[in-house]
Amino acid sequence: MIDFENEKQENIKKGKEVESYFKKWLDKHNIPYLYIQQDTETFSLTFNKFLAGKRPDFMILIPNVGFILIDVKYRKINPQYKTYPLDSEETKQYSSLQRKFNLQVWYAISNEELGYKTWLWIPNTKVLELGITEQISSVSKEKFIPVPINNFKQIADNDSLGRLFEDV
Repeated sequence: MIDFENEKQENIKKGKEVESYFKKWLDKHNIPYLYIQQDTETFSLTFNKFLAGKRPDFMILIPNVGFILIDVKYRKINPQYKTYPLDSEETKQYSSLQRKFNLQVWYAISNEELGYKTWLWIPNTKVLELGITEQISSVSKEKFIPVPINNFKQIADNDSLGRLFEDV
């Protein structure tokens, strides 16, 4: 039997770890950012209702672009299908946020297998545009979108953030 409480605590720990590495990556590249604290008291009731408690982790500032919101994720690849799971409901909420307020939301994924030195980026809108049928996890019973690895922009530790906007 799976201990969901232990798994949840481990996921929280891994999430904080990946955010810490992401901060270091941003600092290394002199990218200005604001870290968005995740406790519910830091946002208005209206904003919390709008995003149902989910919110991005960072707001980064990019010259000549403006700012984009980043949700940093600790995810491991599904070795059989070469996909990364992204929460279906969260992705829909971010899409609504983007449409309503004209704010770009991106996911940035890494893990210890990537040494937290490679980041896989994808805009929220692209996740939905792929038209992939959402699935239900056999473990958590939550809905997710399995995004194939070839849909992400890979940015290595020494790459520039400018790579995100190549081939756009």
